[in-house]
Amino acid sequence: MEIPPAMAARATPAEQGSSVIRSFLQKKSSGRMADGVFAGLMLICALAIFGIVVLILLMLIDQSRLSIHAFGLRFFINRVWDPVTGKFGALPFLYGTVLSSLLAVCMAVPLALAVAIFLLDVCPRALRGPISFLTELLAAIPSVVYGLWGIFVLAPIIRDYVGPVLIRYLGWTGLFVAPDFGVGMFTAGVILAIMIFPVISSISRDVMRVVPVSQREGVLALGATRWEMLRIGVLRNARMGIIGSVILGLGRALGETMAVTMVIGNHPGMEKNLLAPGYTLASVIANEFTEATGDLYLSALIEIGLALFLVTIVVNAVARLMVWAVTRGNPGSVQS
Repeated sequence: MEIPPAMAARATPAEQGSSVIRSFLQKKSSGRMADGVFAGLMLICALAIFGIVVLILLMLIDQSRLSIHAFGLRFFINRVWDPVTGKFGALPFLYGTVLSSLLAVCMAVPLALAVAIFLLDVCPRALRGPISFLTELLAAIPSVVYGLWGIFVLAPIIRDYVGPVLIRYLGWTGLFVAPDFGVGMFTAGVILAIMIFPVISSISRDVMRVVPVSQREGVLALGATRWEMLRIGVLRNARMGIIGSVILGLGRALGETMAVTMVIGNHPGMEKNLLAPGYTLASVIANEFTEATGDLYLSALIEIGLALFLVTIVVNAVARLMVWAVTRGNPGSVQS
């Protein structure tokens, strides 16, 4: 109990000290309680993320149980997708997903690394900000806008200009064979490459930025040129993080839906010809989910979603582990 001001003057020093201590302990106790409540709320929010992931996984498993029991592992090695006869196989969609994503990675990685190196060590200070902003802006554009651009701009360019050149000079490989309608696996790969380019470039730049300055200075002190320093002192030390950024971009490409659906042609085939139309796991769900009338048909589509969900989680987990292996303990590490 606090001593009233009128009596404080007549209180002994011992009583005054006891009052101050009690007041301090009360404030400290209330502060600890507030900290405990705040820490509990933050823990609940963090655990909610795990709860959401688990609930999504359980829902996908439950809704795809009918397809899992009917087809088992044959679902992923069967090439036939015929809803009329009740035969469902996801192999063409797996093929289209993997092929389009690998095409995108092969196109995006050289350009992304070149831009990252340019912004980090070569770009003039006046241009560094605008180029970085435009690079990150590409990641913010909605995928449906990429799809519209692909239909009205990219597809005609590939059909009228790029396709004929590829058919003429690389047709002997069997990878580029007429006819070319502008929409197909190659067009989808180009769209995906543009979409994953900002992810790979930004993370690679952050990873290369945390390479110790002593590594750069040591290579230059040995008489290396600037480009040799970048190749030996920077890229070699950041290679694990760069690979992680590539895998993160691959994860983005694997799960992309709308842009790919609009330009890939949507045909469940497994053609060697990259100019031919194809199908992906995500695009078949987007196209056919509203048309699924039977329970088995719907369950098969949900099982495709389950496979895509698990693949995306594994790919992103591996990528983030590789990026963390390079950036841990550095103040400029990637916080993604």
